[in-house]
Amino acid sequence: MTATVPNTAAPDSRPDYASLIHPDRVHGSLYTDPRIFAEELERIWYRSWVYVGHVSEVPQPNDYVRKNIGPQDIVMTRDRAGDVHLLLNRCAHRANLVCEDAHGNSGSFRCPYHGWTYRNTGELLGYPYNKGYGGKGKLELGMGRVPRVETYQGFVFGSFAEDGPSLAEHLGAAAGELDRLARLSPEGEIELNAGWLKHRTRANWKLLAENETDGYHPQFVHGSIFSVTGSPIGALYSDQSTAVTRNLGNGHSENDLRPEFRKFGEPMRWFGTTEERVPDYVAKMREKHGDAAEEILIEGAPHVMIFPNLFIAEIQVFVIQPLSADECIQHSTAVQLKGAPELNKRMVSQSIGSVGPAGMLLADDTEMYERNQRGVAMLQPEWLDLRRGLHREQVDERGLKIGTATDETGMRGFWSHYRTLMEADK
Repeated sequence: MTATVPNTAAPDSRPDYASLIHPDRVHGSLYTDPRIFAEELERIWYRSWVYVGHVSEVPQPNDYVRKNIGPQDIVMTRDRAGDVHLLLNRCAHRANLVCEDAHGNSGSFRCPYHGWTYRNTGELLGYPYNKGYGGKGKLELGMGRVPRVETYQGFVFGSFAEDGPSLAEHLGAAAGELDRLARLSPEGEIELNAGWLKHRTRANWKLLAENETDGYHPQFVHGSIFSVTGSPIGALYSDQSTAVTRNLGNGHSENDLRPEFRKFGEPMRWFGTTEERVPDYVAKMREKHGDAAEEILIEGAPHVMIFPNLFIAEIQVFVIQPLSADECIQHSTAVQLKGAPELNKRMVSQSIGSVGPAGMLLADDTEMYERNQRGVAMLQPEWLDLRRGLHREQVDERGLKIGTATDETGMRGFWSHYRTLMEADK
């Protein structure tokens, strides 16, 4: 039998995304075609807002840390005035990497190739043997910069587009989930200073983004872990669960587990513990929030995927970095709540157990990502199905589409936004 391949090439030789992305299915070539990956870099990673880092990673003036936007090597700096900059790690002379260290503190960067020196804001400070250029100050060159940089709740986003929607417009309803995370801190701030783990995965980045709020897989992929540890998490993702999957718009989605936690009304159940085991933290929260503290302590942290690369899984942050059509890196760290040392130690410990080198949860997921990537290379069937729960989707009080805990509402939202970006005129 001959496979029926959709018309992927438009008259201008660009892929025809309308033929590849349907409301209830997507074509396998979206995960394997290098031409599509190249267009994603141009139209998503180099045009829309992308999460880069957190202000807590550069807490002091002149601090810097190496980050990325897709394959682009970015140096996130804080200048003496306290402003955060995103610089491309490339010398304006012969394109050598200017910064080699993963992080540090310096007011300037010196290229090791020919000694050109730059401020940590990107401006060229000087170059050796300047007579060869007609004297000092004759060159108007500098490090490349991400032109738009904005921060929300300490999360730093960058966009290579000179203009376009603001970060607030991009985040939309997802901003409220970052607010939920920050309010769990007795001081109203989170920090990402526990160190990062890097997991290289032989899979397309979109498989990871889809999976982050897929409530259909936990009972199967992580079933053995839930069984061994006696974890109640599995029950949150079942046909009996009152949790919902929500399309937050702009490609963002969440697993809203709050309905389940509200049923029990037990503070700290979301963290797998009781208030008696973290008394200092609970006392600080009640002092700060008063009567509102009970709702916060019961509902807990968000489980949200912010398009295209930031995933917050209650106590952990994941950042997706695409490298090619079939390879990416997932960076992960433990959330740290400012002013909550009692909880922070547990968060680090739990993160090590779930996403560390010998962790269990991420190992399970990574195996699935790579099996998926090998599977989409098969000739048939050509399509990946997205119809789960489509017939029972509803609209909540905010006008956002919701499905049950195991429905693919979030994936459909992801692909709808993806198609919009990929079809947009330049």
